[in-house]
Amino acid sequence: MDLSTCTLYSSGLKGAEACFGEAAEKAGIKEIIYSFDGHKLTRDKNVTILSKEQLERGDISMELASRMLNRTYYETEKIRKVLQTIFHMVNSGHQVFVIGSIQEDGSVKGGTGWAVELAKMFNRPLHVFDQPKKTWFTWDNGWKEDSPKIEYDTFVGSGTRYLSDAGHEAITKLFQDSIQAQS
Repeated sequence: MDLSTCTLYSSGLKGAEACFGEAAEKAGIKEIIYSFDGHKLTRDKNVTILSKEQLERGDISMELASRMLNRTYYETEKIRKVLQTIFHMVNSGHQVFVIGSIQEDGSVKGGTGWAVELAKMFNRPLHVFDQPKKTWFTWDNGWKEDSPKIEYDTFVGSGTRYLSDAGHEAITKLFQDSIQAQS
């Protein structure tokens, strides 16, 4: 597979998503950032502002999201729009890479966890770099240690705003290993 024909989908926020975008740009990979009016981005290249109608296509019950992620989300408009945006990212990208922290219950901490749950529901190849454990895991009806590579022409890069050095290195190595594998 030629990585130059790939497209990265993210929401351009600081931390993991900005790092995925920078790595994609260096590798010559197209980047599309989904956002909504009034959302502050760190990266603003190739931004697609989702309309109210588009956002509504990704609408979910806040109760469902709370139950799936074992946490409470209040009915705030901004959180709803963030979760709707994540829907569009995961719906557009075939393979999903996330930087975060896998919890005891198997969910991933924070809003990033919604990308993980959607990837599971949509049957997407799913990989999470667990920053505290400094290890990649792939979902296969449970988390298994792995060394993933970009293997599809559309993929998602998502994750924590609080990117550690290990998380940054994991993203860099993911792109390097993927580029090497195509040689």
